[in-house]
Amino acid sequence: MTAKCKGIVFDFNGVLLFDSHLNERAWRQFAISVCGRDLTAEEILVHMHGRSNKSFIEYLLQREVSLAECNEYSEQKETMYRAMCLDEGAGFCLSPGAQQLLDILAAKKIPMTIGTSAGKNNLLFYFKHLNLGNWFTMDEIVYDDGTLPCKPEPDVYIKAARKLRLRPEQCIVVEDSLSGIQAAAKAQIGKIIRIGNRMDDVKFAEGGLQFETITTLAELDSATHFAV
Repeated sequence: MTAKCKGIVFDFNGVLLFDSHLNERAWRQFAISVCGRDLTAEEILVHMHGRSNKSFIEYLLQREVSLAECNEYSEQKETMYRAMCLDEGAGFCLSPGAQQLLDILAAKKIPMTIGTSAGKNNLLFYFKHLNLGNWFTMDEIVYDDGTLPCKPEPDVYIKAARKLRLRPEQCIVVEDSLSGIQAAAKAQIGKIIRIGNRMDDVKFAEGGLQFETITTLAELDSATHFAV
């Protein structure tokens, strides 16, 4: 865990974009509309954050859903979410320190990509409104296309490392969710960095998970973490 790494994989929601409050609000509205009930804080932490839409929809409905049904429910929720993003106005922007860090990594030619549970429509939305094309292409990003098991399974981060032409142990993963940290650990990622409140570390350290905590990407020092 102390060796310097060669590449980095960012989760998106909650890492490059601080939008957890919007995702939570949209899912809560969805749950009330479709299931007739609100979500608990534990459900949001354990079952929502970092999970695919299909996984959470099946949890809410307590049954399996077809691809067509999943797509319909997902778009219902994501339409609400994207409207909430735009309602934020200038507040809908990359997280503190993100643009500066991405510029530094690009200038140093450090391989980087995104490994996210977001779907393609949301990613296209982010490319349009957050200028992700300055640093990434869609082909480089691992997203929820329905072919990979969702976090906490390691597949997203194993595939992301392959996209960078690196081994998982040569990569850093930056995550905010428990399921994402578990996925990175299962993938044997070289270093895991959690974004969040350090007071919450104990909630994320169950099962011996090892990670470093920062509050924003402005705290991530490329010279400290990368072999260049």
